[in-house]
Amino acid sequence: MSTDQIILFAIFFAVFVLLIWGRLRYDIVAFSALMLAVVLGVVPTGSAFEGFGHPATLIVALVLIVSAGLVRSGAVFLITRTMIDSSRSLGAHITVMGVVGGALSAFMNNVAALALLMPVDMQTARKAGRAARLSLMPLSFATILGGMATLIGTPPNIIISSIRETSLGEPFRMFDFAPVGAITALVGLVFVALVGWRLIPEAEDEEVISDPMRAYSEYIAELVVPDESDLIGKRVQDLYEDAERNDVAILGLVRDGKRRYGTSRTTKLAAGDTLVIEAAPEALDEFRAALDLDFTDSKRKERLKAAGAGLSQIEVVVTESARINGKTAQAIGLNWRRRAVLLGISRGGKPFRSQVRKTVAHPGDILLLLVPEGSEAEVTEWLGCLPLAQRGLSMTQHNKVWLAIGLFGAAVAAASLGLVYLPVALGIVVLGFVFIGVLPLRELYDHVEWPVVVLLGSMIPLGSALETLGGTELIADGLISLAGDWPAWAVLTAIMVVTMTLSDVLNNTATAIVAAPIGIEMAGKLGVNPDPFLMAVAVAASCAFLTPIGHKNNTLILGPGGYRFGDYWRMGLPLEVIVVATSVPLILVFWPL
Repeated sequence: MSTDQIILFAIFFAVFVLLIWGRLRYDIVAFSALMLAVVLGVVPTGSAFEGFGHPATLIVALVLIVSAGLVRSGAVFLITRTMIDSSRSLGAHITVMGVVGGALSAFMNNVAALALLMPVDMQTARKAGRAARLSLMPLSFATILGGMATLIGTPPNIIISSIRETSLGEPFRMFDFAPVGAITALVGLVFVALVGWRLIPEAEDEEVISDPMRAYSEYIAELVVPDESDLIGKRVQDLYEDAERNDVAILGLVRDGKRRYGTSRTTKLAAGDTLVIEAAPEALDEFRAALDLDFTDSKRKERLKAAGAGLSQIEVVVTESARINGKTAQAIGLNWRRRAVLLGISRGGKPFRSQVRKTVAHPGDILLLLVPEGSEAEVTEWLGCLPLAQRGLSMTQHNKVWLAIGLFGAAVAAASLGLVYLPVALGIVVLGFVFIGVLPLRELYDHVEWPVVVLLGSMIPLGSALETLGGTELIADGLISLAGDWPAWAVLTAIMVVTMTLSDVLNNTATAIVAAPIGIEMAGKLGVNPDPFLMAVAVAASCAFLTPIGHKNNTLILGPGGYRFGDYWRMGLPLEVIVVATSVPLILVFWPL
């Protein structure tokens, strides 16, 4: 072993010890390791920052932005209300999401599948009042497993197919991976849904998973039934099921400017009727989008849009000295003076019967406002109110939902068919979301988990150095020497284990490139069919469940799930054992030695 190899292995060992220890943030550990490797000469200076331009890093950043765009367009709400039920038990929810995620991953890139479903899972967790970390990791693992079923499901399968074509003269076909990959994925999903999620540790820091303003987040608001709405002629009580699904309480009805007595549950809706509801900001927006309702100040909202401004939701607290204290939003000219719309009022659970924009504000009231983007501070200061901490509230562009889904679907299809490189396809989606007004330009980079980007950008050059300096070859030589007189099935199992271990450290694409030729060489020395070894490498390279850096999907959920580096192996280790125990017999049956 050379000096450079010793240094590099020592750096990797130190990195994993520090990451598992968890006292230092993972991006600082990774970047420090990269700088140390450059100073010690094991990573060339010219290659030090190549990881930040690596496709894996770009894909992670772009997917996070695309996910935000799908939320803002209403695509996530559409999936949530048609497929997901927040009243299901956690196990049932994980089963449904796992099946859907696995199926999608078989026919689209598994990173894109997670990008579509991750916001859905987080929304459902919020509505169910549970930590998203309990379901995000199972969802990530499910999308990784599902990708093994087809040629286009995951990059390692494509690489293995191309290496087979180069070495043996013919590539694997679209569904050659299915007999082994699909059955292994199914067994893995059963484990994840029944047992795996129970192994995920609870967060030590509750702020990661809870909203400190939850107790103050219910607003009295009003939504209008627009002309030619499908709701016209229905009774108010017919909306109760949708309201319950979206965490909304319908309190009453306003018609011709007058509040009807009671809840008006049997009253038939007419155009222009105003529903008085109680809801959190996110639920208010979701309910509005689900039933295609409008805000009571729709004319004022259109005035905002006509001015060319993007729209933003803010929350402010009324103080004794506030301009609006003792007055109504209409009386102070909130809209014509500051182009802002009052959407709702939170008054500590106390009811009031007047219309929202005609309700007199009291000290301590929390106002939910719709304002032009960039004017949040100006409007708050003019009102003399105190701003609440930003909670990522946004205005769903539900009229652009199918345009956004179509753009995303077309990009994924083009990338899956090899017409467009995946990072380029995702970049086009981001630009498309900006141009059609789904994502405001000023918020574009707010959705990127920058510590995750630094982690990937730092670890990729270290992984490349491991290959360049012969570290992976050293491992391969050790495996061949260790195999000795082992039977072929035992050697097959050994190469799967080694490939999985490498995939947990390296990018799974790099692992497939390194391990596939080793598999072919070992099959030649044993005098057996190389296809079983290529299948073993394909499965093992995809199944990186022990760390957040082995697969892009695991990296994607690191920040949103509030996971630590050492959380992954708790469910990942038994899952990897199950994958090996299941896939080896299947390989021997469908791809005989």
